Amino acid sequence: MSTTAIAFDTHKFIKGMMATGFTEEQAETQAHLFSEILDSQLATKGDIELAKAELRKEIEVAKNETIRWMVGLALAQLAMMAGILMTLVRVLPGGH
Repeated sequence: MSTTAIAFDTHKFIKGMMATGFTEEQAETQAHLFSEILDSQLATKGDIELAKAELRKEIEVAKNETIRWMVGLALAQLAMMAGILMTLVRVLPGGH
């Protein structure tokens, strides 16, 4: 993930927690843990855009490889059909 941090007002969070009955220590601990989670486990918009760009690149590579395989197989099929046709021309009556 990127180093871009998500904005989190720990002071406001702590005040809100204390207003609902948490001790200052409990509120600070939760604010610290919540802040760590936001920084380390949530994807930012930049993270998602980077992942999408990488995925597009991988899809493009896979697409190009698939096209190469398809063209190669088509050429192999064409050569095989030409070989069969030439064999039939020689084997059938009136062939040279």
